[in-house]
Amino acid sequence: MRDTPSLKELIEKVRPYSHGKDLRILEDAYHFSREAHCSQKRSEGSPYIKHPLSVAYILADIKMDLPSIAAGLLHDTIEDTNTTIEDIGRLFGKEVAFIVESLTKLSKVEFRTKKEAQAENFRKMLLAMSEDVRVILIKFADRLHNMRTLQHLPEGKRQRIATETLEIYAPLANRLGMGWLRTEFEDLSFKFLMPDLYEELVRKVSKRKEEQEGYIKDLIELITKKLQEEGLPGKVTGRVKHHYGIYQKMQKQRITFEQVHDVIGLRILTDTKANCYAILGLIHSLWTPIPGRFKDYIGVPKSNMYQSLHTTVIGPKGERVEFQIRTEEMHRIAEEGIASHWKYKEKGEFDEKSSKYISWLRDLVQVQKEVPDAMDFLEAVKGEVVPEVVYVFTPKGEIKEMPIGSTPVDFAYGVHTQVGHRCVGAKINGKIVPLRYKLKNGDTIEIITSQTHGPSRDWLKFVVTQRAKTRIKQWIKAEERHQSVELGIKLLESELRKHNMSNALMKSDEILAVAKALGMNSLEDLFVSVGFGKVSPHQVVNRLMPEKEAEEPEAVKIRKPLKEHKGVSIRGIDNILYHTAKCCYPVPGDNLVGFVTIGKGVTVHRRDCGNLERLVFEDARLVDVEWQPADDSTANARLFVETIDKPGILANLSALISSVDINISHLEASSTQDKKGHITFIIEVRDLSQLRVLIQKISQMEGILRVRR
Repeated sequence: MRDTPSLKELIEKVRPYSHGKDLRILEDAYHFSREAHCSQKRSEGSPYIKHPLSVAYILADIKMDLPSIAAGLLHDTIEDTNTTIEDIGRLFGKEVAFIVESLTKLSKVEFRTKKEAQAENFRKMLLAMSEDVRVILIKFADRLHNMRTLQHLPEGKRQRIATETLEIYAPLANRLGMGWLRTEFEDLSFKFLMPDLYEELVRKVSKRKEEQEGYIKDLIELITKKLQEEGLPGKVTGRVKHHYGIYQKMQKQRITFEQVHDVIGLRILTDTKANCYAILGLIHSLWTPIPGRFKDYIGVPKSNMYQSLHTTVIGPKGERVEFQIRTEEMHRIAEEGIASHWKYKEKGEFDEKSSKYISWLRDLVQVQKEVPDAMDFLEAVKGEVVPEVVYVFTPKGEIKEMPIGSTPVDFAYGVHTQVGHRCVGAKINGKIVPLRYKLKNGDTIEIITSQTHGPSRDWLKFVVTQRAKTRIKQWIKAEERHQSVELGIKLLESELRKHNMSNALMKSDEILAVAKALGMNSLEDLFVSVGFGKVSPHQVVNRLMPEKEAEEPEAVKIRKPLKEHKGVSIRGIDNILYHTAKCCYPVPGDNLVGFVTIGKGVTVHRRDCGNLERLVFEDARLVDVEWQPADDSTANARLFVETIDKPGILANLSALISSVDINISHLEASSTQDKKGHITFIIEVRDLSQLRVLIQKISQMEGILRVRR
């Protein structure tokens, strides 16, 4: 890695492509940043200004414009110094101020977890990027310099930054077509996350390169000669696969380094698309191509607009050789991506080509407006930047790119939200297929819709795109809210009739005041809470009664809460209808969670209940609950006992249970062909500790194979 550049070197780097513009903004930004950071040091002890200066030089390397480089010099001033965004705007203009503010972390906002803070900051940056791509390019430069100097940070921080770079920034750089940056991000992350493995691969690649140097040199000379004979322009160079790419291949294919054949390959750059195919034909005429290893990314470019022909052949001496064939322009786009051809208008607007790079991001931005949770947004971005895709066709022959594992439902939502909602079936290559069908390369897909149809909750089990997941959840949530409003209104009207009160109260200021007293902003929120069972109709109507009517004789006033077991109460949901789940039979002492069901109140489950995952798709329907049993209360528990099938064992078990003062309320017994007995008991226990004692005693009995809840 080169030493930190000087201001003079930075200006000389920018001058050739600045077209005679006044470069004083860079000098002013440098001196302002240096002054602002004057008392600060980097982790290794060097003056802090070295970091923004290095970031600016990386930006100059990719030929960024003057406002971007100025913003690179200033990017930490608001966060780390007393500088304000107004200062930046006044001295350097609104354009620079917008970029710097977009890069500034939300340090004044309190977050519950560090992960949540990271997600919110990342979301803020990507939303700004959807307006001005320079935001992410400066963040890339900032992250790259931090990764190049990561060795100076403590181990824990190194691991966190390297992981985040590998999981988010490298795939994002790839999605924006910046091949060189993705490679460096991946290799630097690999170096710090798995240092021993990284060093071993570096040694092996270096040795392989040394061993094959003569072979590759001869091959380059041979191909260059053949190209000249055929009159095909082409520059042939050797290329070494980057270290993390080799590691990924070893992991994916479960092979050793020695079994990786394309560590070193050849790249041929030519002038036209037609000549790319002509050169491919020449290569295939010289050596046998390996079936399944040819990919045409020129005819079907990747989503990041990468174009190239890839083929692997059995070359001289039986060695496998991988070729990449592309034009000079394709190569520039493959390396520089979005940075290769953006042209700025007012405030960093995109030209048509650049817009293609971030159309996926704009879709995500639209989705996040409706689902504003930062962690969800971060997961959505991760899902969108994963590079593995399949290519399918619409009935009109248009190519659509979908993530691997996508189904017709994912495709339908990719076309339009309403197409997804109304999807009832799909035809693949003219044949009807299940909606769970996984799309394959080359499939032609036609969606069958119905105006009376809506999404199914089961779809959430198989869709893979964030767009489909989000839209389905939104629809279900809206539908459930609508149902709970209707149910809440019916329950309240019924309760009003019991007290001979008018339904006109349902639209009155009095009931709105009750809603606000219960912490709700609108009548609809109140109806939803009643419909979901979070608030009882009696609670609401009781507050609507005149004080004298609401006062009841002492004997009537003490109401027993709705309980399933005498003396058991649940903290946090007083006066709410609840019942315990029959799938897991929770007892006092278990770690519990409540699941809110429309019109049924709260169902109490054990937190480790296997059914919860199937029931719940969003945390909003979970409530924290806790048993507070009275001394004489009991709760039903279920025990399954597997025994050796022999006479008297059921009687012995029943006697043991009775001896520890536990009542059996129900039992079922059966025997199997292999002479085993299966017995299920429903018993009444005080708490978890009494149940554990019983389980231990049963497991020690002769003839017992296993016992579990």
